[in-house]
Amino acid sequence: MRIVRMKASFGGLRNRELALGEGLNIIEAPNEGGKSTWSAFLRAMLYGVNTKERDRQGYIAEKNRYQPWGGGPMEGSVELIWQGQSITLRRSAKGSTPFGQFEAVYTDTQEPVPGLTGANAGEVLTGVPREVFERSAFVGQGGAAIDGAPALEARIAALASSGEEDVSYSQVERRLRDWVNRRKHNKTGLIPRLEGELAEIDAALARQAKAFRLSQEAKREIDRLQAEHRLLEAERDAHLARAMAQRRERWEAAQAALAQAQGQVDNLEAEHTRHGPPPDRDTLKKAQEELNALNALHTSRRLTESQLEEARAAEAEAEAAAEDPLFPELTPDQAWQQASEDAEAAERTPRTGGLYAGGGILLAAGAGALVLGIAGVLPALWMGLALCGVGLAAGAALLAAAGTAKKRAAAAAAEILARYEAETPQDILGRANSYRESRVVAEQAAKKREELERTLSELNQRDEATRSRLLELVHPFAPGVTDSFGVSAALSRALNLDEKLSTARVRLEGAKKLADSLPRPEDTAADPGVEPRFDPAETAARLTAAEGELSRLRGGLAMAQGELNTLGAPEEFRARREAVTEELERRRAEYDAIAAALAALEGAHGQLQARFSPALNRRAGELLSRLTGGKYDKVALTQQFEALAEEHDGLTPRRALALSQGTADQLYLAVRLAVCGLVLPGDDPCPLVLDDALANFDDGRCALALALLEELGRERQILLFTCHTREAALLAEHPGVSIQTLQS
Repeated sequence: MRIVRMKASFGGLRNRELALGEGLNIIEAPNEGGKSTWSAFLRAMLYGVNTKERDRQGYIAEKNRYQPWGGGPMEGSVELIWQGQSITLRRSAKGSTPFGQFEAVYTDTQEPVPGLTGANAGEVLTGVPREVFERSAFVGQGGAAIDGAPALEARIAALASSGEEDVSYSQVERRLRDWVNRRKHNKTGLIPRLEGELAEIDAALARQAKAFRLSQEAKREIDRLQAEHRLLEAERDAHLARAMAQRRERWEAAQAALAQAQGQVDNLEAEHTRHGPPPDRDTLKKAQEELNALNALHTSRRLTESQLEEARAAEAEAEAAAEDPLFPELTPDQAWQQASEDAEAAERTPRTGGLYAGGGILLAAGAGALVLGIAGVLPALWMGLALCGVGLAAGAALLAAAGTAKKRAAAAAAEILARYEAETPQDILGRANSYRESRVVAEQAAKKREELERTLSELNQRDEATRSRLLELVHPFAPGVTDSFGVSAALSRALNLDEKLSTARVRLEGAKKLADSLPRPEDTAADPGVEPRFDPAETAARLTAAEGELSRLRGGLAMAQGELNTLGAPEEFRARREAVTEELERRRAEYDAIAAALAALEGAHGQLQARFSPALNRRAGELLSRLTGGKYDKVALTQQFEALAEEHDGLTPRRALALSQGTADQLYLAVRLAVCGLVLPGDDPCPLVLDDALANFDDGRCALALALLEELGRERQILLFTCHTREAALLAEHPGVSIQTLQS
């Protein structure tokens, strides 16, 4: 079979077309260029879309994953050559089922291809079912590894034995193991279920025997307890008759105590409200506290009055000490100013130095003029004499004026010092300072007297207000009170009566409760004439215990009878037990036979595997040797389809997990190609689809793989999708290799 052309509206492919040639086709495309989508489209066109598949964590079902991105229906066609004829496959949506509509026609005539349906198209055209195709000729992206499947096992087994493909080892093994589990699974197996049923029957028989024994024991114990219960009831009635007589006595005493307590409360209430109802207890207590505060206020007032008298005397004494005739009605600052000015005046001396100096200068000038005249410097001698006379006269006048001013200043200073009775100007300032200090003392004394007067006034006001408030409070219930003593007595009396009334009311409440708790006794019951063995409490306890035990025994008897009625006749259980025992023995025999068959099957499978494994492993080893340049030349495939590779000169095979990713991909590609050669029909081989299967190969091994694929391409069509450009570059000049590039 060879693919000629594909057209698709599938996932990201929107009305896209891909034409293919014979042999090896290299389809180069970047990431998201549609390589994996074209591969999935070809598989879906052959085998359809699994509509039962559902999305799950980390996986999107194929029917949802490849819904066209443009929103249109999922549809497409594939033109192929099969058995020498050109056939066109078409699939489209059928209702809500993707690819549910199928059509297969001859390309030239458009006539339907007989026997080709949507369900069998893939298997008819490729020669293998879907699971074999996916594990051999179809290598999806990152899916080079191979796993087992019943169809693949059956196909391989058919090649190695009689050619029958109806059943595989895994299917038979699974069927036998299902039979084993059906018979001996821990929860649902027939053998555990029969064993459980047998245990239940034995338990039911044991319960029947126990229930019968308990019912007989309960009947005997009930008869004994009923006699004891009747005797205890008679003893209880005797206690009740005697208690009723005592109860009447207590009731009568309680009624008398209630009447006495009520009378006491009535008398106290009358006394308490004789002139009017007093305030509540808290108000009276608060009033007493105010009265105590008033007494303390009196003490404070007397102390303040005494302190005020002392302050007034101290103020008068300070005022007397502060009087000074030199500073009449002056403030301390004014007195200091005046004293400072007088001290300065007393200390001041007349400024006569200039006068004395001027006189001296004039005298000297006259003498000088005389000397110049005598010396002939001046024009005439008389001129020198005249200037000398004038200078001498003026100098003498200035000296006389200076002496007079000094005498007057001395007289004024003496008068100031005498007025202050001081010897020096500093004594004047000292007297002013003493005046100032005495005035400060007098002012402080006056301030203290004023503060005490204010305090006394406030105390008097508080005293009057408190007294008025207390009198106003007690007058409603003590109208005759006029002073603090009367207020105190009224408050004490009211509180005392309130205390007595409270006590009496508590006593009355207790008497009421006692009277209420004692109902009016009925007529005394007749004494049954039985002498009790126990006191009333023990008799009641024994009677209650007997009733409880009787109730328990009756309940146990009812349960035992119900158990016997529910379980049914023992004969039925014995018959059922015999039948279950026989069935259990039969199932155990079947289990042993199936286990033996399973062991035989495993032995036969081992022999069969020994027949086909060498051929498969040998071919895979040859292919791996070509893919790795001879480094690995041996391959072993386990029953679970795990591949192992061994180096040319190696000692032990290596698991795929121990190899590099590229070598592991080469190992599984070799296995895939070997499986293709064994299980796929060889007369008209189906295409080999490789989606980025060489992505992890280095350049050297990629070239080896391409050489192998080019050789295999002479036998079957190969579609190699790749995201690299090296494949096309390596085979660009090779005839028979089709190379094309898809756009993203």
